[in-house]
Formats: sequence, structure tokens, C-alpha cells
Amino acid sequence: MAQAYVSLGSNVRAEANICSATRCLQARFKKLISSDIYQSPAEGFDGEPFLNSVVGFETDLDLADLRAFLRTLEAVHGRKRNGDKFAPRTLDLDLLLYDDVVLPPGPDGNLPHTDILKYPFVLYPLAEIAGEYRHPVLKRSFSQIARHSRLLRNRLIMVDLDCWKRPHPDA
Repeated sequence: MAQAYVSLGSNVRAEANICSATRCLQARFKKLISSDIYQSPAEGFDGEPFLNSVVGFETDLDLADLRAFLRTLEAVHGRKRNGDKFAPRTLDLDLLLYDDVVLPPGPDGNLPHTDILKYPFVLYPLAEIAGEYRHPVLKRSFSQIARHSRLLRNRLIMVDLDCWKRPHPDA
């Protein structure tokens, strides 16, 4: 079994897509844990704010199969891959960590995901559910990284969604 962490983001039918994707992930990965959900401004383009969260789970899928599963889940939620990184999204699922695997950025890489250190809507929710987990390259816990980060936490607004029941492994 591998430990995986995935970021979720949406700014098109965001509430419905985030809740639906989380339920799908919880159905596939029984011991899913999740951060709170946060609203954050669109990055790199003018658009509706995003809803974001991070989930963690153990998986029996290998790395390639997990990536394929996440891409399929995006497609089921209407994600169209048009090549434009900075555009509205029905659902964006990024694999942040897969055990302690380290792969350089590229089509089959980017672990640990570079967005962890780049965006507050990734780092802070990850630290919320995996605070003691260590970054495989920096060898520091995510709580330490978040505590010393210059990323603006005040750009995140916690959102209470009607459909949201925070998944927790003991639930």
C-alpha cells in the first residue's frame, strides 16, 4: 500500500464538483482524510474563485494506475484538457505525493508536486492533514514548511459547503 495525497480544485460548478469528486475518492479509497475546503482567487488568469482541498489515502494502485484513475475522474466531471494551464476548470486533481517517490517535473513526473511550495491553496490544506509527513526532498515536515512559508495564507477563505461532510478515516 502507498500513501497518496491529492489536491482538488474547481471554479466551474465548484461546489458540486468538489463534493462529487470527494465522494468518488472516498468510495474508492476507504480511509480517506480531507482538509477543509477553501476558496482562493484564480491564479494566472481572471476568473471565478476556486474551491480547493487536499485529500490523503492509502492505495493499492501503482503510480501510473493512480494517475490514470485521477484523469478519468476529472473527465467524468467534464474536465477538458486544452493545454491552457491557467483556465477555468470543472475539476483539477493533482497528485501531490506518492509515498516518498521523487520524480522531476514532466509528463510522467513532478513528485513531490512543485505546487506544494508554490501555492497557499495546496500547502496549507496539505499541512492541515499531513502536518507531520515529511517532504521527500526537503526532509522537513509540512507543518514546518507551512509555518515558515511566505505564501499568503490570508488569501484562503474557509468555506462551509452544504454537501460537505468532512471525510475522516474513523467515520
